[in-house]
Amino acid sequence: MSRPSTSARLSSGSSACCAKPLRSARPRIGCVTETLEARPRSLTREPDWKRRFRAARIMFPSWARDDPDRLVYLTNATGKFEVHTWDRRTGEHRQLTDRSEGTGYRVPSRLDPSGERVWWFDDAKGNELGRWVRQTFRGGAIMPAAPELSAAFTGDALAPAFSAGLALGSDVAVIGRSRSDEGSTVYVLREGDAPRRVYQHAQSAGVGEMSRDEKYFALAHAEHGDSRNRAVRILDIEGETVSEKWDGRGKGLQAGRWSPVDGDARLILGHERAGILRPLIWDIAKDREEEIVLDLPGEVWADWYPDATSVLIVHDHRGRTELFRYDLARKRLEPLPTERGTITAARVRPDGEVWYMLDRSSEQPTIRAAGGGIVLGPAGEPAPRGVPYRDADVDRIHVFVAEPKKPAPHPTYFLIHGGPEAHDRDSFSPTVQAWVDHGIAVICLNYRGSSGYGKAWRDAIIGRPGLTELEDIAKVRAWAIAQKIADPKRTFIGGGSWGGYLTLLGLGVQPENWAAGVAIVPIGDYIPAFEDEMEPLKRYDAALFGGTPSEVPESYERSNPITYIENVRVPVILLVGQNDPRCPSRSADVYVARLKQLGKPYDEYRYDAGHGSLKIDESMKQVAMEIDFVATHLGTPRASA
Repeated sequence: MSRPSTSARLSSGSSACCAKPLRSARPRIGCVTETLEARPRSLTREPDWKRRFRAARIMFPSWARDDPDRLVYLTNATGKFEVHTWDRRTGEHRQLTDRSEGTGYRVPSRLDPSGERVWWFDDAKGNELGRWVRQTFRGGAIMPAAPELSAAFTGDALAPAFSAGLALGSDVAVIGRSRSDEGSTVYVLREGDAPRRVYQHAQSAGVGEMSRDEKYFALAHAEHGDSRNRAVRILDIEGETVSEKWDGRGKGLQAGRWSPVDGDARLILGHERAGILRPLIWDIAKDREEEIVLDLPGEVWADWYPDATSVLIVHDHRGRTELFRYDLARKRLEPLPTERGTITAARVRPDGEVWYMLDRSSEQPTIRAAGGGIVLGPAGEPAPRGVPYRDADVDRIHVFVAEPKKPAPHPTYFLIHGGPEAHDRDSFSPTVQAWVDHGIAVICLNYRGSSGYGKAWRDAIIGRPGLTELEDIAKVRAWAIAQKIADPKRTFIGGGSWGGYLTLLGLGVQPENWAAGVAIVPIGDYIPAFEDEMEPLKRYDAALFGGTPSEVPESYERSNPITYIENVRVPVILLVGQNDPRCPSRSADVYVARLKQLGKPYDEYRYDAGHGSLKIDESMKQVAMEIDFVATHLGTPRASA
């Protein structure tokens, strides 16, 4: 179970400390099943930092409702992320997709309930504007999701759009879409029929899960005007409203899974009524709530056990995770045996076995069984182990530190996560370890605005985004210098997406703090960024800034990197995806043109993809470029070949 997320900016390129947003004979506990064979390449002749990038990564698998031995998963074992299928009966693994830019990373693929067909999202070079297509589980022809219509998803009826969720039934699909010219729409598609629109609104909305009996689906919407805090509506398959729940202004709900028992109309919701994420069970038929009250300090999410008498509890606290089983009748919480680290996804199999994805700083992620061993591991040579992170608290700001094994103080990279509604975790990051291998300490921090630390912490940036986060970054920098971790003359800032935005803003607002900047898929000028970005992010930004640029121009001017560009003193490198719908390239164009006009030192690199690259070689190329850029200006080692 992966917790639902809001529309936020997260880069798939050079990430921070893995901020979040993701197999042979039938395995038993303790048996390792690998994915398809990785690309034939000897990694032993390459330095460790490259071997970590080349080592295959896997994402948590999903299985068919009616045939759970058919699974679909994502891996980059062939050099880029692609969709793969796994038949546990035969042990066969098959690469399903093969697009030049990779597939399935930002919009997950789905299996229909029978396990016969896989749905995956087809866009153009990572621009996220696309259509759903289908293939059979064993591969073959790629078909539009509505093949009976000529150019069904490219004609006027259903032109390419950003995905806003997908719910699949046995012979029906509910498709959520978002476009600037039509807002949020929902279509119901029955086998053999034309798509039928059942919902449209100018504000953001997203399709959730479909009930087990396929009568209802959940819709999280922001018709009240705040896309960061949504209401949840239940509709029947004809599009008629059955029930609605909203906690009021400034309070959001998240839709989880329906009960897996046929005829049981209970849905898990996430709420923040006490200021921190907690689950409740909403009985739609009786319109009755059952809150799950737990004495746990962090955020909590839930998913069902197969008989719906218990739920799986996922407790996320300070960048690490633990699992529990909660008996609903007895109200009893029982811990499940798991390894220490971050659990990025977990779910109960139909036979009651709990699978979870373990991710920790020193080693590759694997899929494990609670109380058992690895059930799914990546193919090929394992990644060399990296340094573990250590934790610190700086005035309530949770910090992760990765240090090279040499005397401090070090040149130090403040690697800022994206989102902003994400948070750094104890997770494996080839990027972090690459910098450490080159003698540079890496500090990741969960600034105000990050998720994972309660609603007040996350909402602290509303009305003043960017500047609030920079105050926290400055506090952590001062702490790192006082602790003799960081060399004050060689601290530099960088990050991807929202982290790239904070990098460019920080270079202008705090020019005395930084020796260089590494801005990955950044926002350079917020006005063209807002004009060009995908529609859900327009709504998100309006909620964050207090309105649109025309409504609150002073808010955007105050938090816009280009406002402070004349203060920039140090060199900066910008890495820009030309097809990026989240941090559009025109925003960087304007910023770079102004840097050039002012005679400021900068480098830039453009690549033909979207919000980060899904290709291993491209990611390695970019990290090497960043390391060499810093080496040129700070005298640190160049990227080892």
